Amino acid sequence: MKLDVKIQLLQFVSHVFNFVFLVLGLSVAGCAVWILFDRGTLLTFLSSDELRTVGVGLLLIGGVVVLVSLIGCAGASGQNRLLLLVYLGLLIVLVLGQLFVTLLLLINRDKIGQSLNNTVDDIISRYGQSGNRRDQLMDDIQNHGQCCGRIGPSDWLMNSYVDSLNLTGPDVLPCSCFRHVLQPGFNSSWCSDLPTLPDLQYGRGNGSYQQGCGVKLSDWLQENALTIVGMDVGLILIQLLQFGVMVTLYRAFGRKAALKRTRSLVEPDHAHLDHAHLDHAHLDHAPEDDYAEQNYGYVDHDDGLVDSAHPPYHHDNQNYR
Repeated sequence: MKLDVKIQLLQFVSHVFNFVFLVLGLSVAGCAVWILFDRGTLLTFLSSDELRTVGVGLLLIGGVVVLVSLIGCAGASGQNRLLLLVYLGLLIVLVLGQLFVTLLLLINRDKIGQSLNNTVDDIISRYGQSGNRRDQLMDDIQNHGQCCGRIGPSDWLMNSYVDSLNLTGPDVLPCSCFRHVLQPGFNSSWCSDLPTLPDLQYGRGNGSYQQGCGVKLSDWLQENALTIVGMDVGLILIQLLQFGVMVTLYRAFGRKAALKRTRSLVEPDHAHLDHAHLDHAHLDHAPEDDYAEQNYGYVDHDDGLVDSAHPPYHHDNQNYR
């Protein structure tokens, strides 16, 4: 395969890998933004330093991936070996960083899960006190998950308001714990299926969920963790392939530069040798030509002038006669 064709093929492959690399990097950065700044999930209220470290690490990796992709495209298109070296060095740093973040997430997965459980218990215990965003988030979890409490409905006995009612069981629950809300309470998020409680204070619900939300939350956390790990592994595989392509491209650019230097040195030498050869040939043939021209003229011994009309053999023939 010709060197130019090989370089063009490697450039095309590197552009494809850089595009996939860029898409995965932006996806990782999106996950980091979701972990750190999304206000609609329980992750916002987690007091887990490990999770924050994972989020910051993913955000840095996503930003560096975008920068590295641009450097790789510029180096491959412009045939700049220095940019390719910078690209290869950043790839190595990225792989090490991704391995660190992935291992940190896998090792601290149980700690993050325990922190999630503690956050849910804290929301349950304070539910209904201020009607803040934490309460709305818990209602969304119970509505969409069709669950009640973390382990079950009895978890709501830990709530400060329910505990003040001195009930023997979870007879008063958030309305989001019921399959059907027959009659909402007046400016209240609490419901009950007991007819003895006042209607204005509590809404009427029918059939509360018995399954806790802890299993669903754990599955949700595991799925998201596996998604992040999968994207990191995909990035690492793309980086390893891209590393091999860029090393080959770097060597091809080196060979092309070496061939250019060789041609620039050889062509002036050839021109000098051709010019010298022509001069030497002119010097060799010039005396012979002059001598040959003199052989066809007659030199008079008296005046030294050439008589071209009477060559030497003409006089010899007359004397002989």
